[in-house]
Amino acid sequence: MMLRAHCLMTAFVIVVGASAVACGPPAAVPTVSMRMTGSPPHASVTIDDEFVGVLAVVAARGVALSPGVHHITVLAAGYFPWDKTVKANEGGAMVRLDVHLVPIPD
Repeated sequence: MMLRAHCLMTAFVIVVGASAVACGPPAAVPTVSMRMTGSPPHASVTIDDEFVGVLAVVAARGVALSPGVHHITVLAAGYFPWDKTVKANEGGAMVRLDVHLVPIPD
């Protein structure tokens, strides 16, 4: 027997035997806000090895982190890299980072 369910404006659950099909808006995924400030503005920001933008854009917009431990890296040509591991706690305070890359001497 094939069963199809269509969702309109209300959420409902259809149970067939031991399986269930849920419809409705997706469950909200908890996030923790991360804000960064610093320089140089063109530095690349990666979180968990995924590029998220340049520092100026990340500083202006912020980033929503999933709860848990995250590795933040900020890189720019001619500067020493900056790395930090942060823990984003669900329901906890915003993560704030102030990053000022140090130029590599000649």
